[in-house]
Amino acid sequence: MPLTRQEKEQLVESYRDGLAKAPHVFLVDYKGVTVTQVSDLRNRVREAGGQYEVVKNRLVLRAIGGEALEELQGQFQGPTAVAFSGDDPVGLAKAVTEFAEDVPAIELKGGLVEGQSVAAEEVKEIARLPSREALLSKLVFLLQSPVSSFVRTLAALPREFVVVLDQVRQKKESAG
Repeated sequence: MPLTRQEKEQLVESYRDGLAKAPHVFLVDYKGVTVTQVSDLRNRVREAGGQYEVVKNRLVLRAIGGEALEELQGQFQGPTAVAFSGDDPVGLAKAVTEFAEDVPAIELKGGLVEGQSVAAEEVKEIARLPSREALLSKLVFLLQSPVSSFVRTLAALPREFVVVLDQVRQKKESAG
């Protein structure tokens, strides 16, 4: 059943509000995928903090005019679904690429990360990066390491001083 004009306008507005403003977007060709598989992918994307939507190409092209996503207009051909997120591109890329490895019918078309267009192979490279939490914990460790070394050095000075004083005391007691 075809969509009415009002329904199309609502879809365009929905795309404009969510998808067109998302900084991280990955396009997927879902031809040959079953409904249960799509539901599984949708759940994985949701767990990664994103959203997954099957889009109508003409309507989404109308919605993305003037936005960063406009760079990907050539990839909105054939069956197209979009996974997008405002938070973590690495988690989203991992969810999509891991699913694509499990279900060969899924094909990555490309995407957008921080407003920059990326090819399908680059999405796979992004998925290999450590997660945001892992990177933050490494950063905290690296920032903490010099401070810890400095504190240990400062703590060693009084300890060494006490050892020297004790040796002087022992020497005076044995001499005197």
